[in-house]
Amino acid sequence: MAITTRAAPTTHAITLLEGELRINEAIERATAECRHEVLTVQPGGGRSENVLNVALKRGQSVIDRGITMRTLYQHTVRHSQGTLAYAARMTSKNVEIRTLEELIDRLMIFDRSVALLPARADRQDALEIRHPVLVEYLAKVFEQQWQLATPLVDEVPYPPSTDGITGVQRSIARLLIEGHVDEAIARRLGMNVRTCRAHIAKIAAALGSGSRAQLGYLIAQSGILEQDKPK
Repeated sequence: MAITTRAAPTTHAITLLEGELRINEAIERATAECRHEVLTVQPGGGRSENVLNVALKRGQSVIDRGITMRTLYQHTVRHSQGTLAYAARMTSKNVEIRTLEELIDRLMIFDRSVALLPARADRQDALEIRHPVLVEYLAKVFEQQWQLATPLVDEVPYPPSTDGITGVQRSIARLLIEGHVDEAIARRLGMNVRTCRAHIAKIAAALGSGSRAQLGYLIAQSGILEQDKPK
């Protein structure tokens, strides 16, 4: 099987969708064809009003047809009033929403027969996948993350704060000592860079760090990450 390129954008199993118009057309087509189940992964923080309105319209059409829908967000959407309002309006016996600290990239799966995922980091191109083996593999990845995720109505099971360091801040500290820059940490945890840096400043203050280089050393010596290890 040959994966498509820009010179030859389409095969029977994989289609390269170039630009938002083609991506949205593919989503609308898959939504209209769907009969049983929609699985979606939506990494990042809160959504804009326009994005949420589009999602609400699509989601409502799915619910009205009795189709089940499961969505994975990141924990940071719990602080987004717009996303929480969207979730409340989407609440029904057919809809489940869970959150996880880190997610794979954006993903949509319809009836386990067609999947859409980004083809570029800026998400301006996407792949529409209809190869049954690939779609099933992506569905298994979704199910694995779903089992690890926390229902939106439940509290996130972070260990209690100790030494002035919260669960979110311990996650940031872990990524810091792994060598990730602020922008990468923010992207992985679904928050903006300003919020990420505010947390880093609080970690530094709690540990008495006077510099970024010293902070990494103090995190490693403090033992605050030991609580995240399985017992």
